[in-house]
Amino acid sequence: MSTRSVSVLGLGPMGQSMVKAFLEAGVEVTVWNRSTAKVDAMVALGAKRAETVAEALDANEVSVLSLTHYDAMYDVLGQAVDHLPGKVIANLSSDSPEKARAGAKWVRERGAEFFSGGVMSAGDNIAHPASYIFYSGPKAVFDAHADLLRPLSPQEYLGADDGLAQVFYQALLVIFHPWLLAFDQATAVISKSGHNIAQFVPFAVRASEAFPYFMEQFSVANQNGGWADLASLKMMDAGAQHIIDASEEVGVDAAFSHLAQSFWRKAIAATEAAGKPVSTYELMRGENS
Repeated sequence: MSTRSVSVLGLGPMGQSMVKAFLEAGVEVTVWNRSTAKVDAMVALGAKRAETVAEALDANEVSVLSLTHYDAMYDVLGQAVDHLPGKVIANLSSDSPEKARAGAKWVRERGAEFFSGGVMSAGDNIAHPASYIFYSGPKAVFDAHADLLRPLSPQEYLGADDGLAQVFYQALLVIFHPWLLAFDQATAVISKSGHNIAQFVPFAVRASEAFPYFMEQFSVANQNGGWADLASLKMMDAGAQHIIDASEEVGVDAAFSHLAQSFWRKAIAATEAAGKPVSTYELMRGENS
């Protein structure tokens, strides 16, 4: 059996990108998906077709899963549990850390090795310079197959905890999702105010260059309980109100900013009640609430 061969189960946009990356690197790929149209598209590029999950597992030592969530893994691999012993499952699907740990246990109980991954990519563009993949699970298992998976994206192995890749992956999405909503709100304010979004964007990019500084500063603060100062918290509350006013004056939904303001106000109330600064970081940790 070739060490430069792999099976990919799940051909959504990310799974298709993985197949293309493997093929471009000269890796032999066997593919399986519930809908055959996506399989046909990958076969046209040079992949091999697996008619069943069992056939996909049998084709190679390593199978990469790119599914919607971990529950789908049970549905898919459950069709061929007798074909799991001796195989290696690399689940690069998104889900919670605990679901990743439970999934790892389930796979190992059925005789296969397992490690997990979280794909940090620019959309489904795993070849983008900013793309990389978090991995976690037994280091010996990951190391044995790291070279095979190298065509996908740069690798960041985090540790033996099966859920660790998802801890880091989901934590980064915690930052990304609000940014998406904030950018929509910001550009809606520009547009509804009668101005050009394209003129605004360079300034948004320029402002983002300060983000690393703030992350470094707040990471130090959060390692020491979080940043808080009553006068500054009140300034953030007032600033949030200005954002809300600017948005709602032109008919833009400011629900996201109302939510942000609610955290500043909770921190103000907690600070005044405690007689000492209480940070939003502490509140999110469930402390002083």
